[in-house]
Amino acid sequence: MRYTLIFLAFTSILFSQEYNKFDEQGKRHGLWKGYFEESKRPRYEGTFEHGKEIGLFKYFDDTKAGTVIATRQFNEKDNSCYTIFYNQKGNKVSEGNVVNKLFEGEWKYYHEDSPQIMTIEFYINGKLNGIRKVFYKSGKIAEETTYKNGIKEGLYKKYTEEGIVLEESIYKNDVYDGIATYRDPSGKIESQGMYKNGKKSGIWKFWKGEKVLTQNMDKQGKKFKKRVKPLSE
Repeated sequence: MRYTLIFLAFTSILFSQEYNKFDEQGKRHGLWKGYFEESKRPRYEGTFEHGKEIGLFKYFDDTKAGTVIATRQFNEKDNSCYTIFYNQKGNKVSEGNVVNKLFEGEWKYYHEDSPQIMTIEFYINGKLNGIRKVFYKSGKIAEETTYKNGIKEGLYKKYTEEGIVLEESIYKNDVYDGIATYRDPSGKIESQGMYKNGKKSGIWKFWKGEKVLTQNMDKQGKKFKKRVKPLSE
């Protein structure tokens, strides 16, 4: 009995040494497993090579099931890792590249519990740049917003699922600035005018059937209010 206990204890020590080890410089090396502080359930597992993450890392939720909610595939040549986030059902929520803990390049977001892409974004050093696209579940384009260094800068368009442009406007420094046109779902223009620093400015035109009404917005002092509700994402 005594020898059995000694053998079991020795085996346990050997097993415990299979992961969470350090190299001679005190850096993480080999397989590592992290645990949630309170529940002691697995939080992540992955491999280090002298302090640097390599290969695939898996991250788990704090439940008995231990569902994988994220993975990171580390690139040995640079500081990047391709990251995928999942929901509790195992469906993708979003995916893209991370460099030095910042989003970089193309990121994709998915409709809930669906393989259909909902949004495509492009990042440079963690900031949105280029055209951010939002799609209907059918795959048809719903919105296009131009970004520069993390703020809206340039053309914005909103579409119906049939391809009608409901809104076409311009942003400057994250606010409306420039000409804007609004249409109804049939494609007929409802209103058109200029914005200046986020406010309607100058003469605006409003179509009421065959009639065109005009209004000098400089005398109104009204801030912009969207005529069309934003797409639910």
